[in-house]
Amino acid sequence: MSQLKGYSDFKHFLISSPSEYVAHVEINRPSKLNAFIPEMWDEVGKIFAKLSHDPEVRAVILSAAGDRAFTAGLDVQAADQSVLGNNDGLDGARQATKHRRQILEFQDCIGQIEKCEKPVICVLHGISIGLAIDIACCTDVRICSRDAKFAVKEVDIGMAADIGTLSRLPKIVSSFSWVKDVCLTARGFGADEALAVGFVSQVLDTKAKAIDIATKLAALISSKSPVAVQGTKELLNISRDNTVADSLKYTSIWNQAMLQSDDFKVALLSGLKKTKPRFEKL
Repeated sequence: MSQLKGYSDFKHFLISSPSEYVAHVEINRPSKLNAFIPEMWDEVGKIFAKLSHDPEVRAVILSAAGDRAFTAGLDVQAADQSVLGNNDGLDGARQATKHRRQILEFQDCIGQIEKCEKPVICVLHGISIGLAIDIACCTDVRICSRDAKFAVKEVDIGMAADIGTLSRLPKIVSSFSWVKDVCLTARGFGADEALAVGFVSQVLDTKAKAIDIATKLAALISSKSPVAVQGTKELLNISRDNTVADSLKYTSIWNQAMLQSDDFKVALLSGLKKTKPRFEKL
């Protein structure tokens, strides 16, 4: 595994390349259970915005360093007092405006994972609560180890989750009743329950095995046409958030341009000749 060129300046994340066209992003604050401080959400936004347009990257793995946690969520002890409600002598409207701007900034940083043009495969392990669910909901494929312990924890700290779980989780899993169950109670749930409702697509015995499966999956995706892969991600996300009719119309407009790609011809010819296709960078 080699360092991915151009990503060495991030303090709280390790970015490497386990195989051609694959990036591996690791949350790297294991001594604090990978809990997030404001500097980290700023970094994650910048990382995924950069990966989105990097022609050397076609698929991304997102995991976390250490054995105990993917992330324990927001590091409340290290958080700025403005996060905890210090009003700085402001009146209600001004304090609310300050909070709204801060929340939107946080949402946008984490949302860069979802906006990333490249498919993102999340590997969850150990403690995966609060912000972990927000982050995972932004990814395209979720895999976990059997020791994963999940919770939508926000009601236990006196707030409604505001970074994306309440908006995205109902569109990911098979049961809205289950979503309300775990969000209203903040109860924990494990890997098998996460698999049963469709929050994750695979459960592996260990983190190492989950990383291995994710790496193989990312390598397989990266061997495909980047035009086709990025288009497929875009169109699936559009279909999730729009009507069938609107999604079909958007697809026709998308493909009227993208079908002009050389990748279409390369893939067809390789299929006829039974050879492995090689696609240009995008």
